Amino acid sequence: MKFLITLWCCLVSTLAVAQIGGGPLTIRITQGVEGALPLAIVPFEWAGQPLPQDIAQVIANDLTRSGRFNVMPMTDLPARPNDIAQVNFKDWRTVGMDNLVVGRITATSDGGYLVEFRLLDVFGGKQLAGFQIPSHVSNLRLTAHHISDIIYKTLLNTDGAFSTRIAYVTVDRKDAKNSLYRLQIADADGYDAKTILESPQPLMSPAWSPDGNRLAYVSFEERNSAIYVQDVRTGAREKVVSGVGINSSPAFSPDGGRLAVTRSMEGNPDIYVVDIASRQQRRLTTHEAIDTEAAWAPDGSAIVFTSDRGGGPQIYRMSPQGGDAKRVTFNLGNYNSRASYSPDGKKLVMVNGGSGFRIVVLDLATGGSRVLTGSSLDESPSFAPNGSMIIYATMGGRGTELAAVSVDGTVKQRLALQVGQVREPAWGPFRK
Repeated sequence: MKFLITLWCCLVSTLAVAQIGGGPLTIRITQGVEGALPLAIVPFEWAGQPLPQDIAQVIANDLTRSGRFNVMPMTDLPARPNDIAQVNFKDWRTVGMDNLVVGRITATSDGGYLVEFRLLDVFGGKQLAGFQIPSHVSNLRLTAHHISDIIYKTLLNTDGAFSTRIAYVTVDRKDAKNSLYRLQIADADGYDAKTILESPQPLMSPAWSPDGNRLAYVSFEERNSAIYVQDVRTGAREKVVSGVGINSSPAFSPDGGRLAVTRSMEGNPDIYVVDIASRQQRRLTTHEAIDTEAAWAPDGSAIVFTSDRGGGPQIYRMSPQGGDAKRVTFNLGNYNSRASYSPDGKKLVMVNGGSGFRIVVLDLATGGSRVLTGSSLDESPSFAPNGSMIIYATMGGRGTELAAVSVDGTVKQRLALQVGQVREPAWGPFRK
């Protein structure tokens, strides 16, 4: 039981000394793709009073942070066209741009906006994509993220994840004995952070429902761990799992109706599946070892979990209906934990221990693995819904912060609060 106790105590003690301040997560690129695509984004035409969001700048920031685009500084733009008819493609070829984004914003009769943009192929002299998107003052930033997704998809043939959200835990330490824990969600770029729940007791392990409308998490507000499910829109929540012993590590099933959880009500930590509506539960594991940190395959056909039944923590896989569990991690050392599936179900991301704790991706078909990080204490990895990036918690210069790395290891980011620490990230699904 040593590894479970160690992880549990480390999590609580680290959170208890964290501090937070106001403001969004600050994201910085620490490594990008060599030969990133040259792209220019022209400020969108708008004739009214200044808008609360600069659409073009948000798009530029999104694509720059991806590490896959070399976005021209707006101060260097050779011209500022707003429509394809105004574009002199020769000027843009001269400054080495492969693609160009132009657009305009117009007011609508209902008090909203119509955001129009065009993505242009500079060397081909043609339009690659163009849309008109209705928007409102409250969601201009989300509209910009959607445009970033379209550009990313068009140029890289991979879905963008700029319009998605992340959940994470922060703690405000009031004094040596009192802390305020916050479960928060924010846009994938760290902006528009909202507090879902505050508590003087620890909050842990946020997990998104497949539709992105609910979060499951662990709360100690009744002095013992319990698992809650909360609607992120209304704030309504319900206690789903509680009782003596450990109640931890919730993970939604792909249909959103069940949770895989860890419970020790019978003395030993085991994996259970709980029906959220009826509260009926089924015990999946009965081994004398510690079984914890379950995660579902995207198609619901399997569950992976951490177990020390082989002498040290390793990843095992079994049917959600129960039965034999088979070890998945071989040739990856003596410590592997906190596994979860990639959106296509072909890979697992996990924490690999040795001289330190690193994030590793395992290809389930070939058995090949890739070490993605090199820090001494990396934990809580979570795939982006497009499978291209992984967010995780790591130690930074001021304590615990978030980081993200591409699945191929070529792009790396750091996400930190302006003041304090943040951890336990979970990347949400695509917005419906």
